[in-house]
Amino acid sequence: MRIGRRYYKGSLYRGWTSAIIRLCTLAMANIEPAPPLSASPTQRPLLGILLRLAAMAVLGVMFSLVKLAGQHGVHVTESLFYRQLAGLPVAIIWLWWTGALASIRTARPMQHAVRMLLGVSAMALNFSAMLLLPMAEATTLGFAAQIFATMLAAFLLREPTGRYRWGAVALGFAGVVIALQPGGQPLPLTGAMVALGGALMTGCVIIQLRRMAQTEPAGAIVFWFSLTSLVPLGVAVAIFGKNHDLTSWAIIAGLSLAGAIAQILLTASLRHASVAAIMTMDYSALLWSAMIGFAVFGDMPGHSVWLGAPLIVGAGLIIAWREQFLARRRAMEAAEYPAG
Repeated sequence: MRIGRRYYKGSLYRGWTSAIIRLCTLAMANIEPAPPLSASPTQRPLLGILLRLAAMAVLGVMFSLVKLAGQHGVHVTESLFYRQLAGLPVAIIWLWWTGALASIRTARPMQHAVRMLLGVSAMALNFSAMLLLPMAEATTLGFAAQIFATMLAAFLLREPTGRYRWGAVALGFAGVVIALQPGGQPLPLTGAMVALGGALMTGCVIIQLRRMAQTEPAGAIVFWFSLTSLVPLGVAVAIFGKNHDLTSWAIIAGLSLAGAIAQILLTASLRHASVAAIMTMDYSALLWSAMIGFAVFGDMPGHSVWLGAPLIVGAGLIIAWREQFLARRRAMEAAEYPAG
């Protein structure tokens, strides 16, 4: 797949940036607080961590198949459509297995619609980045999502953001600049812009999910995203899809299966451990991307990637630690001074 450079220039570029800001603002507006949802099952952190590590490995396989599919002439919208199509029955089976089918009822359809637009945009950009860049480079720039989420929370949600998190943002962007290799062989501009655009949209999704979780069960969020995303992706496939040979269909089937398995593993990891306990495992994706990228495509990450990646990962860890610290402090204050 080739993305025209003109898409990122001039008025179209400004229009795309404006659309992102409007979507993020809409996603975070008019959300009323609600009581916490039901507690998760008994925590088994080690199992949750192992499941999360397995999910990162399977996602590495999926993205390598996305890249292979692109080399075989499969349009990115086809990869997205079949990935989501395979994920829908997984979501339904998971809801049935956990006895949560009734949780898909929602009184906030517009919030799910916005989540779908943000999610599909993020997936499209992230998939495209894998086609335009080596896997390790695309993965490294994708780690900037947590940094963008912190900035969006500060500017759009007016969340208090102290020196720790702003320092982490500065550290993360220094890592991004190094990873872009300004002093050496720079990354392709189009690919870098797409990867950073994907990280920005993923940051919007993080904020949206954080707010939706106050009022919507996880089952409803997963189900409605899987279902509604098939509508625009189905239209896109009708426009860009075409017939393929057996090898291409096998690759499509493989990436769809890998995506479904990864979805199961990601969901299961959250049932056995807290987000704070497992989110740092997501950074293992860089190792898988580097190994698979070298083994399958012969791509060896440059020195600047290995220099910039620790800064980006470190920034994400600082943000995660600070949010966990503040959450514990708020919980202690609430226990000490209960409402009423």
